[in-house]
Amino acid sequence: MTLAFDKSKEFNKEAEMLKVLGHPIRLKIAAGLCTQECNVKHIWECLGLPQATVSQHLALLKNKGIIEGTREGVEVHYAVVSPFVRRLMGIMDDDQQ
Repeated sequence: MTLAFDKSKEFNKEAEMLKVLGHPIRLKIAAGLCTQECNVKHIWECLGLPQATVSQHLALLKNKGIIEGTREGVEVHYAVVSPFVRRLMGIMDDDQQ
């Protein structure tokens, strides 16, 4: 059997996203934001974590291009914008059922 590898694809961006998603809290946040966009207050209330902790995790997810925030008045609503992460969350969701 001969293995074929795509030498042209580096997977650097995907590897960086997987590193960020390697933390359980960030994985929970990404999974939740795939189903519903929400603001930081809603996220920290649902997770039972301090606002500062959630904000730090959101900043990492945002810096890697996994999520984006949309300002609505004084609130910022976050959603997953990465197609790669959306597919990954879909696979994980299918695996749970």
